[in-house]
Amino acid sequence: MPGRKMGEAAGSGFWSTRDMTMRGRAGVRRARVMLPVSHFPTRLPADGTILCLATIDPHFPSFSATPTPSMPRACSRVEPVIAAREALERLREGNHRFASDIGGTGAVLSRSWPSELPTKQEPFAIVLGCADARVPAEIVFDQGLGGLFVIRVAGNIVAPSQVDSVEFAASRFGTRLVVVLGHSQCGAILATLEELQQPAKNQSRNLRSIVERVRPSVEPLLQTDLRHDLDLLVGRAVRANVRASADHLRHGSEVLEQMIRSDGLLVVGAEYSLESGLVEFFDGMDRG
Repeated sequence: MPGRKMGEAAGSGFWSTRDMTMRGRAGVRRARVMLPVSHFPTRLPADGTILCLATIDPHFPSFSATPTPSMPRACSRVEPVIAAREALERLREGNHRFASDIGGTGAVLSRSWPSELPTKQEPFAIVLGCADARVPAEIVFDQGLGGLFVIRVAGNIVAPSQVDSVEFAASRFGTRLVVVLGHSQCGAILATLEELQQPAKNQSRNLRSIVERVRPSVEPLLQTDLRHDLDLLVGRAVRANVRASADHLRHGSEVLEQMIRSDGLLVVGAEYSLESGLVEFFDGMDRG
């Protein structure tokens, strides 16, 4: 099916318009299709007789659409669950509840199973956090199942798969808050500092890839007096790494950049204290 090249598509920003031939329940017709720049489900803005799940491959100038009459909800453009600032306040309140009851089981463990959970999810925040077993985002923010879209990786680093996951959640679910969550005493930060000061001889390639992503944000700190105080050095390095990851999300994806400019997406950085249980939001708070 012929279609305009991506660069020739009418429209602007997050959405593009395409003219194409569609085959649906009402037969064959020409239609103008609204499609996102990324490859997520959309709906034909027609008379409702044709419902489709359209997929773009950005490497090819044309695309195809397969009629899927049973999926009208999945094919509609998703409105924001809640605004970013409201989501941020909800996280703050949840963390305060958790920190005040840090010695107990926490409300999240006693909540009932939402009846609608098997059929839908409406996460109000995306959390890119560390894989450290002591920092489960749902518990730290005292949220139930389905409330958060959580991505966990050692050192809360940003690689292509993390960017793709954030794009997916923001576009698919209408989530407008992204939190990069670091934490005190981060093992990935410690490993990076150790590697920079005394390189290992037989470090695995996979572990090295994590170190290399953390390195640019923490290496300059070793040129300061902080190198003489390990605790202070690690603390500063944790925050530098969070800032770097947040900046990568803000500026390393055309989809996210457009959503920040036009759709109210907010990317912030935060640090969880293993000692107090509190989360401090410190980066990106003056944006949006």
